[in-house]
Amino acid sequence: MNQSRARNDALKEVLTEARLTYEQLAVDVRAVAAEAGDVLKTNKSAVGSWVRGGDPEPRTAAYIAEAISRRLGRHVAPTDLGFSVETSEGAPGAELGLGLGPDPMDTLRRIGEADIYRRKFLTNAAYSVAAAALPLGVEQAIEYEQRAAMVQRSKRAGRAELEAVRDMVDMFVRVDERHGGQHGRSAVVQYLRSDVAELVASSFATEAEKHEALMLAACVAYLCGWKSYDASEHGLAQRYYLQALALTRSAGDSLQEAWILRIMAHNGMDIRRPQHTLNLAEAALDRVRGRVDPATEALFAVTRARALATVRRGPEAAIQIRQAQDLIMRGSEAELPYWAALWGSARATVGSHTGKTFRALGDHANAEKHYAASARLRPKNGNERITALTLASQGEQQAAQGHLEAACDTWGKALDMFGGVRSARASSEVKSMRRQLAVFERRGVKAAAELDERARSWQFAYA
Repeated sequence: MNQSRARNDALKEVLTEARLTYEQLAVDVRAVAAEAGDVLKTNKSAVGSWVRGGDPEPRTAAYIAEAISRRLGRHVAPTDLGFSVETSEGAPGAELGLGLGPDPMDTLRRIGEADIYRRKFLTNAAYSVAAAALPLGVEQAIEYEQRAAMVQRSKRAGRAELEAVRDMVDMFVRVDERHGGQHGRSAVVQYLRSDVAELVASSFATEAEKHEALMLAACVAYLCGWKSYDASEHGLAQRYYLQALALTRSAGDSLQEAWILRIMAHNGMDIRRPQHTLNLAEAALDRVRGRVDPATEALFAVTRARALATVRRGPEAAIQIRQAQDLIMRGSEAELPYWAALWGSARATVGSHTGKTFRALGDHANAEKHYAASARLRPKNGNERITALTLASQGEQQAAQGHLEAACDTWGKALDMFGGVRSARASSEVKSMRRQLAVFERRGVKAAAELDERARSWQFAYA
């Protein structure tokens, strides 16, 4: 005789609190899964089955929890919904990295292992809106200090070891910018899990050297997050960024911490999850205002401008753009701190983000102008991916103004630079380009057919 399943009252109560119908939850779950690159066919019958006591697959349970978290505006775990999600003993789950714990290097080792072995619970993890707010309200400096004092360091390290890591970070970033995030990705993750983890666990002659080790570890974790973002694995990227943030707090470095908050704000805006992005951008700018050189401060000011534009506060965004431009004109890139200088020209970055700000405001002409200026400012060699992405955005803004021939010319230059670049963002831009070129062909634009064939060939080779 079959034993009847117990009704899932926890899920039913949360659905009532969120005012969600079964159909609405099904739609939300499919949308969250799609963000993570997963295709689900969840329907209201499946939701009804869960309410009656059925357990979804573990990955689906994580999507359900994220969908409900977004509706309620707070973090909800699968277990909070009454799901008995099973994992093998000692195995990490979908919550791995969605917090700022006392041992970020241990968390990074486990995230890195899941990344290298392409564990779907993490590589297909959804971006957590609730976790995006964690840096805004969590202060754990005392806990970090207590933990650090307890660590038994078995190896001594010094200036030579720190310089070696700097050299490796420089090399990894150069490869990333030239060839795209998927080149050398597993090597960077393995380097973080081994050499960098060993460095952080070492003892140093001075506190300054120990803090530098944590700074460098945060740079490598940031790079791992950036590579995940470039692969459109946004949930995984978010986890790397959170642990990079934890490392900066371990070091007591509020300036590099601001740098992580800044990228988290951009990450949310880029994937159209703007919740908390303005707060993140403002928290980052508050930490650096008057404490860094003008060029560095400009990078934070333009992030706030973009965040303001994203939430439709256009007049304030325009004021902030002018402030960012004033700062970058006064600044010298030679004064950028290491963690900012790694990523190339501040002037070019401010230009491209100004373009994104105007795009969000619907000002296509100004967006085009600033994208073009940004592309010109990048060195011709070594920055192929970012320059090509910027040119692709410039072409999009030209097309929006009806300048179809000019758009084709700009996209042609972007395709030239995309050669050899392995990047999900590049693939997405070329796919978007082809959609628009199909419209151009129907309008009789002669250059469109040839360019579309080039774009198709690129997709065949690299996408």
